[in-house]
Amino acid sequence: MTTIVKAADAAHFLSLLPAMLGFTPVRSLVLVPFRGSRSIGALRLDLPRDGTDLDAFAATCLGMVCRVPHADALAAAVFSDDSCAKGLPGSALLAGIRGAADACGLRVTDALSVGSDGWGSALDPDCPRGGRPLAALALPAPVATAPGDQTTGAELPSVHPRQAEAVAAALRAVRAALRDLGEDEAEGPPRRGRRRIHPEALAVVERLDDVVACFEQCLDADPEALAPFDAALLLWCLSRPALRDVAIVQWAADAPRGIRALEAQRRWEEGAEYPADLAMTMWGDGPRPDPVRLTRALDLTRRLAALAPRAARPGALATCAWLSWALGRSTHADRYARMAADLDPGHGLTQIVRAFVAAGHLPDWAFRAG
Repeated sequence: MTTIVKAADAAHFLSLLPAMLGFTPVRSLVLVPFRGSRSIGALRLDLPRDGTDLDAFAATCLGMVCRVPHADALAAAVFSDDSCAKGLPGSALLAGIRGAADACGLRVTDALSVGSDGWGSALDPDCPRGGRPLAALALPAPVATAPGDQTTGAELPSVHPRQAEAVAAALRAVRAALRDLGEDEAEGPPRRGRRRIHPEALAVVERLDDVVACFEQCLDADPEALAPFDAALLLWCLSRPALRDVAIVQWAADAPRGIRALEAQRRWEEGAEYPADLAMTMWGDGPRPDPVRLTRALDLTRRLAALAPRAARPGALATCAWLSWALGRSTHADRYARMAADLDPGHGLTQIVRAFVAAGHLPDWAFRAG
């Protein structure tokens, strides 16, 4: 996403960063690539832990910046809880960033640091040792107060206990219907004798005959108005890796791509090779997904995760994690993936997303203009 930044000076530039990012970064390194005098995005990373090889960390950061097409310069800013009393926080990290940028042939327009009690630029020879007053910034002191930091918005929505109970009861009925109809061996063998199948469960299970249409209709619906049996069916689908991956590929693009993904999954189960262009989406390669659809899908799956009984929650949480990662929100992705791992440490998609985040791997489309 291209953002025009017209900053009169370093203090003004720092005051603009929260608006660019959508939050006030804390304990973070922010890199802003430039093409000429125009910013072409922003990248936030957690500050490295004590003992980290700063040169290697800086080289990794610059590797990300170099993936941004047409970037020829960057600005770096460290946001720290540390005091400026003994010098600007993150000075060694900023020196590493400058060295790595020089090795890559990129200009460094500024190397800034914001501490708990001051701020300054590593490129300003007149910067006082204790930094300049935070009052010079159009940000409150301490900087971490508003409008929320990088973790804001990752909480699951609150739901009424009765809503969660209704979804849990619906999910039990859906599973029983699938078992008694013999539609899913994972639910166990059909029960002996004639038993009444819940009519709403029977009706919602029939939607699996056109699961792509079901995914599309639920995406278009208001998550807060989702009926308990619709929520239950989606939770059941997201707990099945094959159907979950179809939903992800579909929500990243459109219904026709979902149809292709469903057919590809069926053929793969019969021994055919899975199409590379569909698999690329899951790994963050290929065409840029529709961010509006991804955001709507994330709103939907966050609601599902909040409504789900504990045993059914990992699939929805892992889907939240992947959707957040695809939207460039790795901090949120890590939060959801950790929640899923606490419930099911061996969950496949959860492990994949956590590996992405731990390696600093971002989807390729995050580095391309929309």
